Amino acid sequence: MGNILDYIDWRGDLTFEQAPFNRVDNLILACLSYLDLDEIREVQGKKQTELKDLWRLFEEKNADKLEKAETSFIRNIPALLEKMAGSGRFGTCLAGNYVNEILATESQQFAALTIRLPDGTTYLSFRGTDDTIVGWKEDFKLGSGIVSSQKKALEYMYAIGRNSSSMLRLGGHSKGGNLAMYCAMCCDRETRSRILAVYDNDGPGFTEDFFQGKDTEELMPKILRIIPEASVIGMLLAHIKEPVIVSSTQRGILQHDAFTWEILGPDFITKNELTRRAAASDRTLHKWIDNMDREQRELLTEELFSVLEAPGVRTISGLQEGGLKSLGAMIRKLDKMEPESKAMIQELITGLLGSWLELLPLPELDKKRFLP
Repeated sequence: MGNILDYIDWRGDLTFEQAPFNRVDNLILACLSYLDLDEIREVQGKKQTELKDLWRLFEEKNADKLEKAETSFIRNIPALLEKMAGSGRFGTCLAGNYVNEILATESQQFAALTIRLPDGTTYLSFRGTDDTIVGWKEDFKLGSGIVSSQKKALEYMYAIGRNSSSMLRLGGHSKGGNLAMYCAMCCDRETRSRILAVYDNDGPGFTEDFFQGKDTEELMPKILRIIPEASVIGMLLAHIKEPVIVSSTQRGILQHDAFTWEILGPDFITKNELTRRAAASDRTLHKWIDNMDREQRELLTEELFSVLEAPGVRTISGLQEGGLKSLGAMIRKLDKMEPESKAMIQELITGLLGSWLELLPLPELDKKRFLP
């Protein structure tokens, strides 16, 4: 068993002619758009560069930064590019049309990259959110309605379509999966006819009214939704396609990291259902969020993340590594809330972080507060 890095070691010598594009290839290309290519002009605008050359350019520009990324997920992205560049399967793929825009007024970021495959098709890779707490907050905010990054994604797809006649694959991880779905649902019929597949890798869904009045019948066979067995982000809000559930080497909420998804040979190791804890978390989230209007959802998100941010760390993994110290800071923040909000946020935190809480040596009082 391994992950996407191991997959390239195992099967990187096979061309797409020898082994057709599959759902693991999709995840690899979805993760590639997390790469910081701001300083590499050779992939910006209409320029395209083979991945084997892109690695050389990236390494020259970022030699002093490769080990300094704060999160393990982001630290793994350069290693992913290096392995892709050295493989027969991905080395001659062309990367281009890189954009990275900060949407300051919306507190959002939009980034995307296109990868032209040797078979003549193009994969549009939409960047998602990383494993920072702020990134998770942005995923939750999608429950408040259409956001600027979704509109940017659609504009990006149309721009690619105007300059190329190739068939398209749309994909992304986390928020990127949501952006891929948004593009497929909202584009015109001519563009939709050129979509081969839509890959939603543990991306949040949409509000229920988003799907009303939209023709989904043609798209349904093209959509592939993949989530880990303890998914949180990928179960948010409403979806129209049942997911493929995959095994992960991590526990609980940290399974959102795509590098923890388990692979054997050419495919993911799949599961029949969510873990018991994840299913309970999903019920809790929908219990509160589904019955709220936009303003209520925005307030809930702010209150929830004010508690998660209370320990003063930037990442979910950092929060968990803080153990009882992190929990103490969260409890102090919780205790300052109004009783109704406090009860709601406490239940949500139990749903989100239950597997972590079970490992902590909690005093009996706190066990009763957080664990069923």
